[in-house]
Amino acid sequence: MTRAGIDIGGTFTDLIIFDEETGRIEITKTPSTPDNSAEGVINGLTKAETAISDLDFFSHGSTVGTNALIERDLPRTGLLTTAGFRDVHEIRDATKEDVWDAYTDVADPYVTRRDRLEVTERIDYNGEVVTPLNEDDVREVVEVFKKRGIDTIAISLINAYVNGDHERRVQEIVEDEHPDAFVCCSHEILPEMFEHERTSTTIVNAALVPVVKEYLTDLADQLESRGYENDVLAMHSGGGMMTTEAIAYYAARIANSGPTAGAIAGQYIAEQCGFDNAIGFDMGGTSVDVSLTYGGDIEMTDEWAVEYGYPIMFPSTDIKTIGAGGGSVAWIDEGGSLRVGPRSQGADPGPACYMRGGDKPTITDANVLLGWVDPDKFLGGDMDATAGPSREVIERDIAEPLGLDTTEAASAIEQIAIANMCNAVRLVSTSKGYDPRDFAIVAFGGAGPMHAAHVAREMSIPNVIVPPYPGINSALGCLLVDVEHDLSKTFVANATEAIADDLEATLAEVESEILERLRAEEIEDDQIRLEHEIKMRYAGQWRSLAVPCSLPIESVDEIRERFHEEHERVYAYSDRDATVEIYGIRVTGRGVVEKPSFPEIESGSVEDAHLGTREVYFEDAGGFVETDLYQREQLGAGATFSGPAIVEQMDSTVVVPPEASVEVEQTGNLIIEI
Repeated sequence: MTRAGIDIGGTFTDLIIFDEETGRIEITKTPSTPDNSAEGVINGLTKAETAISDLDFFSHGSTVGTNALIERDLPRTGLLTTAGFRDVHEIRDATKEDVWDAYTDVADPYVTRRDRLEVTERIDYNGEVVTPLNEDDVREVVEVFKKRGIDTIAISLINAYVNGDHERRVQEIVEDEHPDAFVCCSHEILPEMFEHERTSTTIVNAALVPVVKEYLTDLADQLESRGYENDVLAMHSGGGMMTTEAIAYYAARIANSGPTAGAIAGQYIAEQCGFDNAIGFDMGGTSVDVSLTYGGDIEMTDEWAVEYGYPIMFPSTDIKTIGAGGGSVAWIDEGGSLRVGPRSQGADPGPACYMRGGDKPTITDANVLLGWVDPDKFLGGDMDATAGPSREVIERDIAEPLGLDTTEAASAIEQIAIANMCNAVRLVSTSKGYDPRDFAIVAFGGAGPMHAAHVAREMSIPNVIVPPYPGINSALGCLLVDVEHDLSKTFVANATEAIADDLEATLAEVESEILERLRAEEIEDDQIRLEHEIKMRYAGQWRSLAVPCSLPIESVDEIRERFHEEHERVYAYSDRDATVEIYGIRVTGRGVVEKPSFPEIESGSVEDAHLGTREVYFEDAGGFVETDLYQREQLGAGATFSGPAIVEQMDSTVVVPPEASVEVEQTGNLIIEI
């Protein structure tokens, strides 16, 4: 079987093709095409030696959904809701990202007030109909939407999570009166209480469907026209794959897919090297994405957002993102202080050294001047780049205003960037009770291996792992995942043996729907794996913790004890005398696909890979020092060497600072000991 994994990033589109029969691995990188992401994918596949018609498997992660939300490049969307709840979407939860900042407003709602319309109906918290649905109201609202040209409609009625009958009837009327409209119902998207979160998720999902569907249809058509005959699979934020048919309704699931693919690959690489605890450090052209694996499991979150205030309540890998990619701009603020990011030059025009019209200093330009990366070897020499423009923009915009020489300015840019990256690592580790010293960093992305060792030294992290193809590691993650669906449901009750039967029945009901979805995607029963979770909390708490369980429910007391233990681990305390409340349940179903098995590399001496030396600047050394250069592809298993050193390869550059040592692991991973 020949498998292709693709990651569409903000700057580059990365590709890995793996032929299982021969063990041959092919990688390519090509500039992303923001105006039409499918074009970048086809460019990368065309650049590869393997023909598209020879592919048996295609999976990809995409930033299409994320970018559409960031740029607000979305179709005009209407919200149909219960009378009296028109402004839930705008009121939100009344919080701000920075509670002390009185001058910054939360982003505008995705649906303007004039496009949020009400109908008469009311269902109570038990699911009983208090006020019947006024169908004439629904028809009037639909007529208004039609006149305004709105054909993307989100339906979120109060308490629909416990009884979706009114939403189903509204959908039927909309489909009769406005057959060209796409309709998204909250009881199908997120059958959970809390109307703001449910409404927000439904709106985001509805708004993204036309965007994502257009892109996926274009990509699938282009692949099919070139001879690809199988499913076009896409990563979703929860760490699984979905077919294009499933994504056509659950578009918000793929909004965080690219970074998730990287987190999965980071977990896989750490496991290869014998590390159960790892911090994924993915630095590309636009941002740094940081994830955490503890005890072999990736940390997940139930709530995330592209813009603060508008949560997406689908499970996602818990990833912290900062604007500190290779294209992030260095600038001087009004107070005369040097800043780096979050603004980025992105793929177009890119850093100044790319010679594509970029006229602002970036982290990549600083790396070039420090000697960390050779611009003549970008993408293996396939990309035109030179150091002259980097020197010019750093001297003009940073060095002269601050009274520094050019090298000092470049070093200052790098130090601030590393400090920002350390803050991102703290967000996933120390701020959540994890000690960074118990972890290894898995460094990937085109720029991750250049900076990870410096971050590790600052954070007292003992090891850095650099995979064989760090620049396309997120693309690798797309080859390592299963088809996956999950579904949650509100279930509120005290955690006692008295509710065991009702709890089991609810889990079984949700499990049945998950099985139906997987079978609809032609997943055989022997490939299906199910996981069940119960969300629990101490009575009176707001947040909950997920505790695994199995069907049938054997003992609620044992599940409650597992909750106490998890609460102790996360919050450093537990109270076994307190009442424990069940808040909801979740069932995850996986259609297990065969994973690629990568070959071990041959052993070899480090001398075979030595390319010579060049002068490279290291802050710890106080200036430029003579540094050994190595060719990554020539490093055999068991080879060892010490820093300062630079390891060069097509898709990335590894910077090994002074007093660090490197060993090449059997599958080609570099393990740097700090």
